[in-house]
Amino acid sequence: MSKQNIDSPLRIKLSSDRRTTLIKLLTEFYAESFDEKLSEYRAERLLDFFIKQLGPPLYNQAIADARAFMFEKLEDLDVEFYEPE
Repeated sequence: MSKQNIDSPLRIKLSSDRRTTLIKLLTEFYAESFDEKLSEYRAERLLDFFIKQLGPPLYNQAIADARAFMFEKLEDLDVEFYEPE
């Protein structure tokens, strides 16, 4: 297991286009929900915060869900394709 730098970003990397789109959506959401303008700088900071705080648990949950799904499918192989000897 490799040692990670505490300040290092997640494995989650957003493309420039995706980041721009999310910042736009965040500023639009904020304007509609709170009737206030959110600067691009603040939107970027919020996005970074959400990625840092929500990214790891969501990523880990997705991995756990995928693992459970695959395990279930592997179990089905025994039931569906097992040939008695």
